[in-house]
Amino acid sequence: MSTEVNSLENQIEPNQNHNQQKVDINILLNRVRSEKKREKKENLLFLSLIGSVIVVTGIIASL
Repeated sequence: MSTEVNSLENQIEPNQNHNQQKVDINILLNRVRSEKKREKKENLLFLSLIGSVIVVTGIIASL
């Protein structure tokens, strides 16, 4: 009998989502844009680091 009650409670709970907050699409878009900017900066930093290592290696090898 208790399993029947538990299964009925589990069926009722998922339908009680009336108190959820609304999501503002502008906030989500701004978050995505800021993440893309951060990724671009990280990629640029990484590429410049690799470029400098190549230049320094070339200078050392030419000596």
